Amino acid sequence: MMAHLILRVTIKLLFAPIIVFALYVQFHGEYGPGGGFQAGVIFAAAFVLHALGFGLDETKKVLPPKVLPWLMVTGVMLYAGTGVATMLLGENFLDYDILQPDSHHHAGQHIGIILVELGVGVAVASTMLTIFYYFAGREPEIRDEDW
Repeated sequence: MMAHLILRVTIKLLFAPIIVFALYVQFHGEYGPGGGFQAGVIFAAAFVLHALGFGLDETKKVLPPKVLPWLMVTGVMLYAGTGVATMLLGENFLDYDILQPDSHHHAGQHIGIILVELGVGVAVASTMLTIFYYFAGREPEIRDEDW
């Protein structure tokens, strides 16, 4: 435990700023580089870093694997639901202007892009963490002595 004290303290200090940066990339992606995919990967990277410092079991206590499939579905449904909502309102799939029809500044575009990018971010983060949990949690096929 003491051998990794500096690493663990550093991870604790970096975890929150990484999550905040992921949220920044998520919600400012429509203004510049970034968006849902990049934010999802950054968010997942914070948990991968946590697992490297504290172990996979501790990270699974913070974000249980049972939650991840629900987050994947939520992300996809948020993306697709935004498109279906625009169709139900009488426009084309993902034609966001109908979400705020009285706006002269295309506010519907802004709302639609935020919803779609949020769906992508949630789906990507949960998918990346699911892949990491499966790969990091598997048992090695060969023992170290057999090499």
